[in-house]
Amino acid sequence: MLKLHQLYFKKLFTPFLLLFFVVGGVVFYTIKDIYISQIKDELTSDAKLLAFNLNDKTDYDNLAKSVKKALGIRVTIIRDDGLVLAESNRDKTTMDNHKFRPEIIEARKKGLGSSIRHSHTLDKDLIYVAKKVHTKKGIIYVRVAKKIKKIDEAILFLALKIGGILILFFAIVFFNIYKIGERLSKEVEKISKFLIGLTKKKKGTYITSNLSKEFYDITKLLTKVASILEKRDKQKAKYTRKLKLSNEQKDDIISAISHEFKNPITVINGYSETLLEDEDINRDIKRRFLQKINANGKRLSSLIDTLRLSIKLDSDKMKLNFEEYNLYNLASEVIENLEQTYKDRVIELIGDKEASIEADRVLFSVALTNLIENALKYSEDKVIVSIEKDSIAVKDSGVGIEEKELKNITKKFYRISQNSWNNSLGLGLAIVSNILNLHNFKLEIKSKKNEGSEFKIVFS
Repeated sequence: MLKLHQLYFKKLFTPFLLLFFVVGGVVFYTIKDIYISQIKDELTSDAKLLAFNLNDKTDYDNLAKSVKKALGIRVTIIRDDGLVLAESNRDKTTMDNHKFRPEIIEARKKGLGSSIRHSHTLDKDLIYVAKKVHTKKGIIYVRVAKKIKKIDEAILFLALKIGGILILFFAIVFFNIYKIGERLSKEVEKISKFLIGLTKKKKGTYITSNLSKEFYDITKLLTKVASILEKRDKQKAKYTRKLKLSNEQKDDIISAISHEFKNPITVINGYSETLLEDEDINRDIKRRFLQKINANGKRLSSLIDTLRLSIKLDSDKMKLNFEEYNLYNLASEVIENLEQTYKDRVIELIGDKEASIEADRVLFSVALTNLIENALKYSEDKVIVSIEKDSIAVKDSGVGIEEKELKNITKKFYRISQNSWNNSLGLGLAIVSNILNLHNFKLEIKSKKNEGSEFKIVFS
């Protein structure tokens, strides 16, 4: 007849071992599926963004290589008949026809396709996502791809560590059951309740026992495991919040871009359709329509330039060309340029005409232009630009800014006014803030509602 500890071992070891491998397998493949799904979602976003920026003048080869360099993903642009128009990782002229690639076939039917397969071109396993794009020259496909990281070994190693801890735990439990009988049963019940509390995520991450050294070690280990689980729950919650914030930021970007691009595109489409449909339109009216189309085209170009500058500043790859020059002369040039656009407005320049500054002339001009133009937009009276030895300030007597808004106005895509006349992307002050940070300058903002605002750049 088997002894008590042998009986427990025989009856519990096999089911435990089976459960361990089943749960381990489920966890392994669940983590792997989540990892692959996240990569696929990222690639889908990248493919849609690339497709959004494509037009008939786009240099496909340059675009593919630029995205590869910036994001580290493979980019392939394919014509509807399967001909590779651009490829970021290989010579496109040496590549096979891609018409019957799984992701291309699916994208042709549904607009978006994906697949996971081995790339003979790169000799690696890749996740592919393809986006169907309609252009004036015909249908093309933007395909992005990324290598699948090998996580199987890392997950297996983690499973073995967890399995080792569990096996050690049960071995100690069996040994103590064999030794101390009823007293041990009470301790096991206490431990079981603690474990149940962990599975239900109840509060309480500490347990102890003075029955024996072995039980003290078990409860200490359980406390450590509970502490680890608690930290992981906090990390998971933090990651969830970060992911939610990231999604909200993406939504803000898409919303801002679509909102600001919609009006000029609508104007261009409306006037161009009228010109196409009415060949006998009055010459003066035709000229006025063309001027409207031209103005809105420049507006789109300005929006795109603003977005590109914002992205470049955020990338921390901006190279500054520092030089010393007269600040008064620079401000005069900026004001003269703005007066061409705002012909009925008065911009007064006062202060130290001998003041100089050491900075990147182009970037600092952008920052100063944004501050003065903001003052012109949000006020109707004279705008004053005041220069001192260690600062330059832009003052207006416009609508002003509420105190609760001041801490947010330099954030990207944040706009104080939601009025229909505010056609700002919400990037102006964010760009100013980034430029000044690169120069180690400081932006001081003073404002009162309905009294006006002062934006001062402090150099020291």
